[in-house]
Amino acid sequence: MGVLIYWFFATSKDITIGPVAVMSTIVGNIVLSAQAKDPSVPGHVIASALSVLVGSIVTGLGLLRFGWLVDFISLTSISAFMTGSAINIAVGQTVNLMGITGVNSRDSTYLVVVHVLKHLGRTHKDAALGLTALFMLYGIRFMFNTLAKRMPQHRKLFFFLNTLRTVFVILLYTLISWATVRHIGNNSHSAKTATAVNKAYWKVLGPVPRGFQHAGAPVLNSKIIGLFTSEIPASVIVLLIEHISIAKSFGRVNNYTIDPSQEMIAIGVTNILGPFLGGYPATGSFSRTAIKAKAGVRTPFAGVITAVIVLLALYALPVVFFYIPQAALSAVIIHAVGDLITPPNTVYQFWKISPLEVIIFFAGVIVTVFTSIEIGIYVTVASSFAVFVFRTFKAKGRFLGRVQIHS
Repeated sequence: MGVLIYWFFATSKDITIGPVAVMSTIVGNIVLSAQAKDPSVPGHVIASALSVLVGSIVTGLGLLRFGWLVDFISLTSISAFMTGSAINIAVGQTVNLMGITGVNSRDSTYLVVVHVLKHLGRTHKDAALGLTALFMLYGIRFMFNTLAKRMPQHRKLFFFLNTLRTVFVILLYTLISWATVRHIGNNSHSAKTATAVNKAYWKVLGPVPRGFQHAGAPVLNSKIIGLFTSEIPASVIVLLIEHISIAKSFGRVNNYTIDPSQEMIAIGVTNILGPFLGGYPATGSFSRTAIKAKAGVRTPFAGVITAVIVLLALYALPVVFFYIPQAALSAVIIHAVGDLITPPNTVYQFWKISPLEVIIFFAGVIVTVFTSIEIGIYVTVASSFAVFVFRTFKAKGRFLGRVQIHS
């Protein structure tokens, strides 16, 4: 829905809207927390209600022309949020990557690390798939980056071959998985067969519903909203941070200017309409946006072509999805979020601007690691805003001289 709707409201030709790792993690945490309070409410109902609610809030901010609000969110806050979230997701995916049982991957990051180290003896066959897939992803990237430097005249070709590494790895390991386990359950794609495969070999993705199984009007009432009211601010902030920061970045690279208020309307309407097809909160995706930008798209209408391809995949490929090993999928996720971690050189640039920025950065990352992504968001945004206000009211002035005016 995101790629289909966005082009109508867009001010960025490159942005691709869809499910992203950080937002998906937050939604997953919200759904689990809400179901712990009221198990009678299905997970997809909670996710759809959250999408409609945050979409309405963001749309309202856009219509009121509150796009200037994003200027209060500093680059340091965004970097800290993205780095902490990437570490949180990568560590959580290590459990599936290694096939370790008895570890809750949704605990605080430091707890997951401790539990993984304690239970390394429970590593399953999944580790053979997961670790080799992860090494293959980094190996392919290194190879094509090296070739691009040595043969700059073919840089664009190597870039697109490099972007296909994820598809290649998933297809390769899906083929390996299918060839190994297809005899179990007489090739039926049921939950029972998936359980048998998990016990005998490794965890597979299992049955994937074909098409839009939960299409329909989302359920939104005070009972459902009450289950996740406290999580709404974090969800809104993540939607805005990811989307606006990506849109601004590619606008600077490709020499165009975005309208933050218009972008708020675009992302808001997308999240309002998405649940009618069973969607949950979606925002801008950095990796998919980068691919579109490098492909040389000229208008946002490219999103409609993407939507058609996704639609075909939803109806034609669910049988293939059944055999995807979860370990290989975790390797892909870890590889993807690894690029979101702020490199040391950028942190050094923060230090050159102001040592206080580095303190805010590490405070956000540490809070995220030892608590949760949501609390990390609040800490970084609040501290950054406080520093901005302090600098504004305590701005230093200099007396440069006295000018005599003759009339």
